[in-house]
Amino acid sequence: MGFEEEWASSKAAAARQPGGMRLDGAYDGPFPPSGPGGDKDLNSSPARKTAAANDIETDFEPHTKTAGAWADEATGTAAKAFAGWATAAGLTKAQERWGKSVTALLGRLAGEKSALRGTTGYFQKNDFGVGNDFAPLLRPSSLSQFSPPPHA
Repeated sequence: MGFEEEWASSKAAAARQPGGMRLDGAYDGPFPPSGPGGDKDLNSSPARKTAAANDIETDFEPHTKTAGAWADEATGTAAKAFAGWATAAGLTKAQERWGKSVTALLGRLAGEKSALRGTTGYFQKNDFGVGNDFAPLLRPSSLSQFSPPPHA
C-alpha cells in the first residue's frame, strides 16, 4: 500500500470515529465519579491512591525482595559450582548487577509509594487553598440588598 492509499485509509478511519473535542460548550452536568469510565474531567481519588500505595507496601515490595533473594542465592550457588572457570566470574558479575537492579527497583517502589501518599495530601491542601481564595468572591455583595433579583 502506498502513501496516498494509507493516508486516505487513515483519514476515513478518523472520520468514522466520534470526535473527542467540544469547542462550543462546556460540561454542565454533575461531577462524575472518580475512576475509569467517568467523564474525562480531572479528578483524584485519595482512596485509590492509598490502595495503590498499600499494594506496593504489602505486595510488590515483599515479592520483589523475595524474588531478588531467590535469584541471588541461585546465582551464588551456580557461581560456586563453576569455581575456577570463567563462567563463575560471569555469574558473579551478573549477581552484582542483579543486586543493584533489585535495590534500584525497591527504591523506585518506595518512591512511588511515598509519592502516592503525598499526592493525596497535596491535592487536598490545594483544593482547600483554592476554596479559601474564592470564598470572598462567593459571598453576596452588600449592594445586592438594594437591587431586586433578576426575573426569569
